[in-house]
Amino acid sequence: MKILIIEDEKGLRESIEAYFQEAGDICETADSYQAAMVKINLYSYDCILLDITLPGGSGIDILKTLKASNNKDGVLIISAKNSLDDRLQGLDLGADDYLVKPFHLSELKARVSAITRRKMYNGNNILQFNEISIDLSAKTVTVLDTPLKLTRKELALLIYFIANKGKVVSKNAIAEHLWGDGIDLADNFDFIYSHIKNIRKKLVEAGANDYIQAAYGMGYKFNDK
Repeated sequence: MKILIIEDEKGLRESIEAYFQEAGDICETADSYQAAMVKINLYSYDCILLDITLPGGSGIDILKTLKASNNKDGVLIISAKNSLDDRLQGLDLGADDYLVKPFHLSELKARVSAITRRKMYNGNNILQFNEISIDLSAKTVTVLDTPLKLTRKELALLIYFIANKGKVVSKNAIAEHLWGDGIDLADNFDFIYSHIKNIRKKLVEAGANDYIQAAYGMGYKFNDK
């Protein structure tokens, strides 16, 4: 998953970031209203963890901006405010869930995973595409019931392709999704070609069809047939 953590409390923000990164997720952070607005205007995320009380503005205003622009990112409000009115306002404005501080990081992870499954995979733990089956919880792949060994980045890229099947995705979008905003410093995207080459080779050798096609000058497309 690619996650944006909008939280001004440094200790909590860093704890959440470390917890998700240890599980292999991509995390970006913002510690103020202004920093958060820059992020959401530049990038997309699987889930945004949104504190309500922020320096420079309100998380509720960020949520309003997201929904006014028809942004599809999942939103989980994390707040010390436990009043029913605050919860209802956040949910009525389009937040997917609401978690009151303090909370266990394991529960936060479960809530974020549930939001992502609902939004991207219709609530399923198993992502099935023809002969390819991916267990999103176990992070395993099988082709025609035969286990397929992929690296962490290869698995993330395959899931990203299947989630966007039938669409042309640019190299920049792939890089930004898998590596976060730090990818802006990269000189080129040759490493993406290497990952895609490896995925195609492993899938075909396991008996799957070759679904990934280059869209010259634009990026790549995962055929939906």
